[in-house]
Amino acid sequence: MEQLSQDKDGPQHLLAALSLPAHEQRVAALSALHMEASCRDAVAALLEKLQRFDALERNFSEVLQREKLEAMRELAYGASHEINNPLANISTRAQTLLRDETDPERRRKLATINSQAFRAYEMIADMMLFAKPPDLIRKSVDLAKLIPEVVSELADQAETQGSRLVVGGLEQGCVLSADADQIAVALKALVRNSLEALEMGGQVKVDLQRSPVPAAEEAVIRVADTGPGIPPAVRRHMFDPFYSGREAGRGLGFGLSKCWRIVTLHGGSIDADTSDGQGARFTIRLPVAARPAPTPVLAHG
Repeated sequence: MEQLSQDKDGPQHLLAALSLPAHEQRVAALSALHMEASCRDAVAALLEKLQRFDALERNFSEVLQREKLEAMRELAYGASHEINNPLANISTRAQTLLRDETDPERRRKLATINSQAFRAYEMIADMMLFAKPPDLIRKSVDLAKLIPEVVSELADQAETQGSRLVVGGLEQGCVLSADADQIAVALKALVRNSLEALEMGGQVKVDLQRSPVPAAEEAVIRVADTGPGIPPAVRRHMFDPFYSGREAGRGLGFGLSKCWRIVTLHGGSIDADTSDGQGARFTIRLPVAARPAPTPVLAHG
């Protein structure tokens, strides 16, 4: 009996009950079993409540995201209708006056008016893209060819601010079924964001590789900069539209959110690895198109 009570494989309170007289053993054993059943029921009920709470939290986040997008869609439609027409008039008048103006200072001012009108138009267009993106026109896209083309478009900006824009390793075979124009917009927005974070000097590096996990079949694009990094208070808002952790007047405040929107529409993901003051590295993961099955080789007998 003593040996049984030390057996770690069985409930101790049941073993202890065996040392009692027969009738009391049965009562004690039944009480112990009832207690265990009650505990199991309580644990099961608690787990069920936790699962319902998790589901409710997920549903709330999804509903909140949908409501935010719907509110932005209505704002974008209103802004497009009410603001684009005046912007078009301002831009047209500025261009007309600029065409006949000979005074250098007046030409500079008119050119500024025109460029700022286009800047406001681009903000509304970005908001429309985020709230109601166009249907994706998918085709075969080779990222190893697309990335250098996108980077070259920002070479002048990098040179102007004295920054290095580097294309690192580009693994071949990263072919997507994607909208090439939208992927280019996302990459350009991400690289421009890193260049703006540098202000002057520093380096932005872009590289591409295929996921080392065969089952994942993902193309992994990394954009790393040597800028000031992203403070913890800013990280949770990085992909929110019009949020900017920088000083006023820097960019449109829409680059990262635009990139996030396009990447997620393609079934991918984007995240950031950063330390405040030690640069930032953004990682885009996009599903790779299925590789064609190898052509069978017929054996000749």
